[in-house]
Amino acid sequence: MRFLPVISSVLATATWLAPAAVAQAVTTTAPAAQESTTLPEVRTGPRVIDAAAHLVGRRIADVAFVDLDGKHGRLSDYRDRALLVVCMTATDCPIANKYAPRLVELEAKYRGKKVEFLLVNPQSHETDEDMRASVERFGIVARYVHDAEGQVAAALEATSTTEVFVLDSTRTLVYRGAVDDQYGLGYTIPHIRRPLLTQAIDALLAGSRPPVAATTAPGCELAFDEAELSASPSDITWHNRISRMVQDNCQVCHRPNTAAPFELLTYEDAKDHAKTIKREVERLAMPPWFADGPRGQWANDTRLSDEDRRDLIAWIAAGSPEGDPKDAPLPRQWTDGWQIKPDVIYKAERSIEVAAQGAMPYQEVYVRLNLPEDRWIGAIEILNEHPEVVHHTLAFRVFPPGHPLEELQLLNTTGARGCYAWAVPGWTATRYPPDTAKLLPAGVDLLLQIHYTPNGVAVTDLPSVGVEFVDKPTYELKTRAASNEDFAIPPGAANFAVDAEYEFDRPTRIMSFFPHTHLRGVGFEYEIHYPDGTVDKILDLPRYDFNWQMTYTLAEPLDVPPGTVMKARGIYDNSAKNPANPDPTATVRNGQQSWDEMMVAYVTTYSLPTPDAPFEREEWGSLTMKRRIKVWVRRNTEVALSGGLLAVAGLIGLTFWFRARRRGVL
Repeated sequence: MRFLPVISSVLATATWLAPAAVAQAVTTTAPAAQESTTLPEVRTGPRVIDAAAHLVGRRIADVAFVDLDGKHGRLSDYRDRALLVVCMTATDCPIANKYAPRLVELEAKYRGKKVEFLLVNPQSHETDEDMRASVERFGIVARYVHDAEGQVAAALEATSTTEVFVLDSTRTLVYRGAVDDQYGLGYTIPHIRRPLLTQAIDALLAGSRPPVAATTAPGCELAFDEAELSASPSDITWHNRISRMVQDNCQVCHRPNTAAPFELLTYEDAKDHAKTIKREVERLAMPPWFADGPRGQWANDTRLSDEDRRDLIAWIAAGSPEGDPKDAPLPRQWTDGWQIKPDVIYKAERSIEVAAQGAMPYQEVYVRLNLPEDRWIGAIEILNEHPEVVHHTLAFRVFPPGHPLEELQLLNTTGARGCYAWAVPGWTATRYPPDTAKLLPAGVDLLLQIHYTPNGVAVTDLPSVGVEFVDKPTYELKTRAASNEDFAIPPGAANFAVDAEYEFDRPTRIMSFFPHTHLRGVGFEYEIHYPDGTVDKILDLPRYDFNWQMTYTLAEPLDVPPGTVMKARGIYDNSAKNPANPDPTATVRNGQQSWDEMMVAYVTTYSLPTPDAPFEREEWGSLTMKRRIKVWVRRNTEVALSGGLLAVAGLIGLTFWFRARRRGVL
């Protein structure tokens, strides 16, 4: 089901031994976090919200209405249109009036593309004269409806007078939220930064999903008696409800040429696997998601809502009724092969023989880029010829021997060099936000570390990496890491904690987190410790699962000031009660293979501009004192060797001197 993820550093000489980070292995419980408090915001713009909990992906009831011209209509009247955009509005809401000219512009822009606009005024107190005056004032040509009884607004669960809703030809809600971010509560900006509605319409017309599916829409709050529109279990069928749920939550993996064990493209597919689906949904294993806390915090939250889970299980219990095919959604258009449009495709330097049975150690293979100059990556994708046997792939940026930036690899350890890109079932491609990109310096190579899971058939796999190049961005994205390599998990330990931390030395915007452990990892958490002493537990994974190497992307990026410390903790079960434990009698230390362990807390960020920002320490913040000394020795090999030889010579000389004194020679 859906998952829908070389950290290098330069350190100023005067600060390279500063205790910016400490990693330690402990068995105690982390102290309770001090809750942070914030005051209500004076200025409020659109905020990303949980789409599934706000009807996105649901079939909207076929409500009737009467427009200002007295003509009757229903939402189903627009089944011959590619999209229907229902726009809440009001004549006495200042923000709605600001958006009226924008809606007129958008209606004209998409008129010839089979996109229909429908303006809906749910304010019962307004008169026809008020609304006709508004139509004339703004030059509105779209159909205008006075929804005095709130039937249309209730069917859409509308919240404000500026909210817009995009429905496809099957009345499936595919976007809801703000038009854009130019106007909000307490502010107006000169130019649009986030053209949310335009992006949604363009994506849908191109056959893809909106980049943002749901936001708030700052405007005048709506108040009406919501009709009871939720279906009873007996009304739920494959075509009117479950098929949409499966499209949005399952088909990204459960389709041909992916890692999923079976397909879920048709009613027959779902009916045949109904008991398996019920089992996995009830034990919260599918869709895969392991973060605790309320929905809405994460942009890629794959969890079913409580209502979705209830309806799915009720449908299976009722015998999985098919329903009327006329209620079916439009089929999702899935693209085989590359999900991005790569400018260049790089092949790994060799193929990998994947065994038919058993467990395979991690495979490492280089991808030679041969870049003559620095390039910026706006999107990257890792593809395997046989995704059905790939557990996950990590890509590390590696500088060859003699490269001017070779020292940035530090000790060439995973925690230090970081993760440049990754691929997991359901998510092989990563597209970075606008105005951001990752740097590929000239002469750099990529090292792929691949975890294969044999499935009974021996295959030969050749990985590829596709990239989309962009111009130099405003912000450079970097994946950093707090890691710990100095731990030993005792035999039989059932709840062993390993800690690490990373300090941000300049204003930073945090985009996502990627925790990584192996087979004994059962829990993981991230905390943000601010300089003022407040603490936020930003990510809590009480059910960490090694089988899903997931990135947790914040719906709204988190800005932190200098001196903020990210503390991470991994929890390990090395007891016989852990069925995945390779050997409960072993003392487990850091290592690359899955039967070893790792504790790496990746975080993807970019630095915010500031005139007095200090020299950026970057990934050195994750180094312990022990590793700093090792790095110094590595960088100063000649000095260390010379010093060592002099020390040995001095000891030998002293030994001869003392012996000579004892013998009376001196």
